Amino acid sequence: MTLRIGNASGFYGDRFDALREMLTGGELDVLTGDYLAELTMLILGRDRLKDPAAGYARTFLRQLEDCLGLAHERSVKIVTNAGGLNPAGLADAVRELAGRLGIPVRVAHVEGDDLTARHPGSLAAHAYLGGFGIAECLSAGADIVVTGRVTDAALVTGPAAAHFGWRPGDHDRLAGAVVAGHVLECGTQATGGNYSFFGDGDVRRPGFPLAEIHEDGSCVITKHPGTGGFVDVGTVTAQLLYETGGARYAGPDVTARLDTVRLVQDGPDRVRIEGVRGEAPPPDLKVGLNRLGGFRNEVTFVLTGLGVEAKAALVREQMGDALAKSPPADVRWELVRTDRPDADTEETASALLRLVVRDPDQATVGRALSGAAIELALASYPGFHVVAPPGKGAPYGVFEDVYVPQDAVDHRAVLHDGSRLSVIPAQDTLVLETLEEPSLPEPLPAGATRRAPLGLIAGARSGDKGGNANVGVWVRTDEAWRWLAHELTADRFRELIPESRPLKVVRHVLPGLRALNFVVEGILGEGVASQARFDPQAKALGEWLRSRHLDIPEVLL
Repeated sequence: MTLRIGNASGFYGDRFDALREMLTGGELDVLTGDYLAELTMLILGRDRLKDPAAGYARTFLRQLEDCLGLAHERSVKIVTNAGGLNPAGLADAVRELAGRLGIPVRVAHVEGDDLTARHPGSLAAHAYLGGFGIAECLSAGADIVVTGRVTDAALVTGPAAAHFGWRPGDHDRLAGAVVAGHVLECGTQATGGNYSFFGDGDVRRPGFPLAEIHEDGSCVITKHPGTGGFVDVGTVTAQLLYETGGARYAGPDVTARLDTVRLVQDGPDRVRIEGVRGEAPPPDLKVGLNRLGGFRNEVTFVLTGLGVEAKAALVREQMGDALAKSPPADVRWELVRTDRPDADTEETASALLRLVVRDPDQATVGRALSGAAIELALASYPGFHVVAPPGKGAPYGVFEDVYVPQDAVDHRAVLHDGSRLSVIPAQDTLVLETLEEPSLPEPLPAGATRRAPLGLIAGARSGDKGGNANVGVWVRTDEAWRWLAHELTADRFRELIPESRPLKVVRHVLPGLRALNFVVEGILGEGVASQARFDPQAKALGEWLRSRHLDIPEVLL
């Protein structure tokens, strides 16, 4: 018996019409929506400061108003983490909506993740719960289940456990569902969105993915017929590598072994995932802490034409006088050489000089700094102008993860009739340890090489986990894997990505996926909300790596 689970949201702000598209595009048993990320929790935390009744993704309610009748008619259950910081509040709002529309649905929610009171000074502190609270709600007859901070994969493991009757010790089955959930969680990233080889298909409007899950935990990743995008081994590999690390992918229900995953093309737009093995989960749960880190301001000076370096030096010296009067805690300058010699447009003749300041005091980074920048308008380098007028300074966030014992969290399923069930934490646990690196394939024989971009033969996908970034790199043939596994070491990665040289770079080898996964520790500072770099979520770090040139064997080109 197959369970068909689709996804209609990969983040808060994803395609609004996706809920309707997934409900009308083909058969489904369960439809999930993932609305939460580290940054989203901070945003919802700030919403809750203004209104204690807020704290959930309001977009979901608007989508549901349009589609609740459809879901009811088609007997599709909906599971979403749109509850954010206030799952009970969203559940009540859904009940009110259903009553107003006259649609009889049973709404349940999951709670216990909120540990903010235990972490003074945090805006939001939430444990990543597993899927068994969701399973309890569905097993008791819920049509809609609202959660707060669960793992993204829990939106799939919960319905699968309820449908097949899996128990906590069914590690292989649960691990298979975790892998399916990880592929689905970012929506169209599994169907050609943000894909290195996007030219392989029509990705102008990719359809959202779904998983056909079997009782043994294996699945097929596909999409509704006639929708855009495409599903192949490459798109699934890319998403498997997204925001992961080594071969052990740990969660509250199970640790999935990514080194056991086998991907097989099972027809057009169908990829079979099989062979996934699981281990007992770690004894601790991850808790994401979000707090306000202070205030940030930015001004970008445009430097056009000749003497870019001299112009940059002049304005830095002039602004230094203003900064010295009330020095911000953190001052960063970055000169971005977007200019070209003898350019035929003014824009391509211009470079950008960014000044970013941070401080606990808004006044230190606010109007005084902004005024100093603008006062240079007639007294600095020739052609002086800025991209936008600087403001008064905006708050920025800081993310940190800590860990608590599984039994320190009161994981509860609040059923549609109001009764509450405690979800027993995992009893069988295993301390997470790094696996020994697998053996590498035989290197390619020596031969002629050509200096060329890595991306001619390798795909990549990158993302953020707190202050770290991961970059997954994979190739599509065994011959290319024989070269990549030996060539792209951690040291070579540092050589190609100079920004990573002072940082710890850990390489993980996944031969079954012909893939390497690099974790660059600390490159994102204190997380995405701290905006520590130009690309604060490292979304394009992999594409930068693909653009770098190496000596590649000609037989691979």
